[in-house]
Amino acid sequence: MLGAARRCGVLRSLLCYIAAMTDLAGKHIVLGLSGGIACYKAAELCRGLVKQGATVQVVMTEAAEHFITPVTMQALSNRPVYGSQWDAREPNNMPHINLSREADAIVIAPCSADFMAKLLHGRADDLLSLMCLARPVESVPLLLAPAMNREMWAHPATQRNVAQLRADGATVFAVGSGDQACGEIGDGRMLEAAELLEDLVAFFQPKLLAGRRVLVTAGPTYEAIDPVRGITNRSSGKMGFAVARAAREAGAEVTLVAGPVHLATPRGVTRVDVASAEQMLQAVLPQVAQADVFVATAAVADWRPTAPAEHKIKKDGASAPPAIAFSETTDILATVAASEAAQSGRLYCVGFAAESQDLLHNAQAKRVRKGVPLLVGNIGPATFGRDDNALLLVDAHGTQALPQAGKLTLARQLIAEIAARTKA
Repeated sequence: MLGAARRCGVLRSLLCYIAAMTDLAGKHIVLGLSGGIACYKAAELCRGLVKQGATVQVVMTEAAEHFITPVTMQALSNRPVYGSQWDAREPNNMPHINLSREADAIVIAPCSADFMAKLLHGRADDLLSLMCLARPVESVPLLLAPAMNREMWAHPATQRNVAQLRADGATVFAVGSGDQACGEIGDGRMLEAAELLEDLVAFFQPKLLAGRRVLVTAGPTYEAIDPVRGITNRSSGKMGFAVARAAREAGAEVTLVAGPVHLATPRGVTRVDVASAEQMLQAVLPQVAQADVFVATAAVADWRPTAPAEHKIKKDGASAPPAIAFSETTDILATVAASEAAQSGRLYCVGFAAESQDLLHNAQAKRVRKGVPLLVGNIGPATFGRDDNALLLVDAHGTQALPQAGKLTLARQLIAEIAARTKA
């Protein structure tokens, strides 16, 4: 019996992993490489795009071929690489037309300062620039990942070019900061492949919350008994972090207030780290007036030691265990739900309930008790620390089940529900 349950758990995790790795299924990406040492990152990006389910057509400039070979990019993309506008493989001798018409997006990574200047002025003296100019602007977006020396990036000419390219409709990703191949340190590095991949996945998600501000709490809280001991719970924060990522993908400006967890901050999300329930409350309250949506996924402690010891409580073998008095923590969700912003209808509040039994009854009761329009219930012991979950949405009109799936998948479904319920 235990072996069967373990196999089911492994299977669920595998299915969630596969689902998470197909965010770009059905997308055809033209990946352009201009000259720069960051071409080595383009190899990993190409590999990641294919793993995410996309088909990738690589187009390289002559300069790019000095940094990485077409053979490498062909092996990773499983397609012949194009480099010349006179490529005889195209029957009509028009690769700049054919390749661009097939694409869901053209991604230039790395995009050098020279290539950005070329795009800005509409120059088309090689296949890649010609293809960018000839693409159907309304249906084939252009996404650029800059890569250059810090002085080149900071130069007024480059910054003017970036601003104008954005004004012309191109998406220009941020740059990274750190060590550069030239030995200098600063801004201008191309983002890492994993960062670009996350940005690309986000780019294709529907912008259901564009212009909205979303506040999310995630993870457990930690209530100190003494300087080395405390009371906490098994929440990993994964669901809350997935909600923050999904909200950002949907176009929202997201602030994530996180308890003590070891998770990477989702791209483009502002993170505030806290430990205790009181710290979480104090981090949340100043954000309420600016927020449009509040999603309380955090597993906040209901009780805290009234008087934490100043020093470690020692065990000497003779004394009885210490008696610890507890005080109730402030209910963050109920406090926010009772705020003027929520009561006026401007702030939409969503609560989470991690139960161990009788999920429907407990979630319905908690929604009423907290005074929120939407309560999301789940069985805590079945999901803590896992990558998958199953949710039950409870509102005044009834319930809706979101079946077992990866937490990011569920988070996107939840964000879609919130967007539909708050649509002006």
